[in-house]
Amino acid sequence: MITDQDRHHLTRCVELATEALNEGDAPFGSLLVHEGKVLREARNRIHTRDDATQHPEFEIARWAAAHLTPEQRAQAVVYTSGEHCPMCAAAHGWVGLGRIVYASSTGQLVQWLDELGAPESPLHPLPITEVIKDARVEGPVEGLDAQVRALHARRHRG
Repeated sequence: MITDQDRHHLTRCVELATEALNEGDAPFGSLLVHEGKVLREARNRIHTRDDATQHPEFEIARWAAAHLTPEQRAQAVVYTSGEHCPMCAAAHGWVGLGRIVYASSTGQLVQWLDELGAPESPLHPLPITEVIKDARVEGPVEGLDAQVRALHARRHRG
């Protein structure tokens, strides 16, 4: 169930995705929250850093591994504008992060990118639950998913 607090954090993720797009990167943004406190914000930086691993979810997983105990990681919530790709889902699973809440799903993204004529990803579009055993995920979120779609449309239509 998506709460008002979840919506609040997801709205910030969409803002971070907008910042990423404005800087020339793919429109993705994420937060790491523990006990109601935002510990880390991240946005996509694959183009500005010329590194395809610069996804916000991957950055959050790296940060959490270095700064949180295993118990804190398991209690933390990752909010993200778009469902994790397989690389980020694997990082999330290996680090042992908790619940994941996303504004838009992998299935939606695949459909939108196809409609927009965008280049195909080199990865299979797997949902998080096919990568992480016993993953706790929620999303997509109506209304916020439309905002994410608009960002992808802006990116691929110029």
